Amino acid sequence: MLDIGLLHRKEYDISDRSEPAVIAEAPGRVHFLGEHGEPGAGLYLSAAIDRRVQVAISIRKDNSLRFYAADLGERKRTTLINLKFKREDRWANYIKVAIHLFAELGLPVKGFSFTIIGDIPQQVGLGSSSAIELASAVALRNLLRVRISDQELLNRLIAAHALFFGNNADMVDYLIGLSARKDQFLLLDEASLEAERIKSPFSRCKVILVDSRVPRLGVESELNARREDIKAGLELLSQSREGASLREYATSDLVDYMGHLLEEIRRRSMHVVQEIRRVYDAGDCLRCQDIPGFSKIIYHSHESLRDLFEISCPETDWLVKRAQETEGVFGSRMTGQGFGGCTYALVKNDMVEEYKKRLEDYERIFGFRPVIHEVRIGTASRVVPK
Repeated sequence: MLDIGLLHRKEYDISDRSEPAVIAEAPGRVHFLGEHGEPGAGLYLSAAIDRRVQVAISIRKDNSLRFYAADLGERKRTTLINLKFKREDRWANYIKVAIHLFAELGLPVKGFSFTIIGDIPQQVGLGSSSAIELASAVALRNLLRVRISDQELLNRLIAAHALFFGNNADMVDYLIGLSARKDQFLLLDEASLEAERIKSPFSRCKVILVDSRVPRLGVESELNARREDIKAGLELLSQSREGASLREYATSDLVDYMGHLLEEIRRRSMHVVQEIRRVYDAGDCLRCQDIPGFSKIIYHSHESLRDLFEISCPETDWLVKRAQETEGVFGSRMTGQGFGGCTYALVKNDMVEEYKKRLEDYERIFGFRPVIHEVRIGTASRVVPK
């Protein structure tokens, strides 16, 4: 990435080379398994990636808040008195969440100048918005010398996001950004906000992200409908056998108790129950370095997203199938919201170029030119040494 310190000084006409006062960064992430689980009680197998957002901060002499997105060449401004969500402020709203967090602590939050840059691919479900919030929060914690733990920072970010935006934060994204380590997967429990690190057996591989470029319309309404189906499935199961979440049931329970339920609800619930098992099984495979077993689980997960949860599409199905047919690929699946979007593939380093060649037919078949990103499993949020 570009030198954010230099960009910051140039933007705000600062000659002092000790500025900005703080630079912090937070990573993007990939969910390998577990997306589209039970809301608020999901289990994920995820990892940070080596694409990140950086935020630089300087203290101002006035009470103005200035924001500069160097990648976009865009500038926003407000004041502490007017610190609120504005649709037109787009990316700057995520920095405001972090400012709000520390203002609520009663700290001497006054005027700041912010610069932001990043290389996380946009609009494909890799957690770029959460990374802005987390990088800003880590930077402000350091700048204001606030002694709060990562756990408290996470909890306060969740609360600040909900208050600021009026909706639930992607709390698992924060957890990944605070817990990640190089070459380690994370098995994450959304209900308890606990993270278990598991060493990756794929140190000689890259994660290849393929943006299908399929136009996506009405995605949120479709996903809301599926969330309602999951809720209805849990309510029915709970009438037959008490349980607080779908992780407490097995596939046999759905067969026994849900035969008279609408087929769509049965399929959605079946996906969630089976995906929970896949997350646990994938964790076991990683611990004992059973790569063939892990690969089968990944492919079965995509099949379930396609056939039971029904959020895939012909383009992403083709990408996954082509990966499955290519030597040196150890698993592929869609990631993100679905209905297009992105797939990932775990590809051996010396087979990456061959894998890319195998994707050349995609544009001829579907009419979209895919965008390919090569990433590796990355590290946690941090203050960048100056």
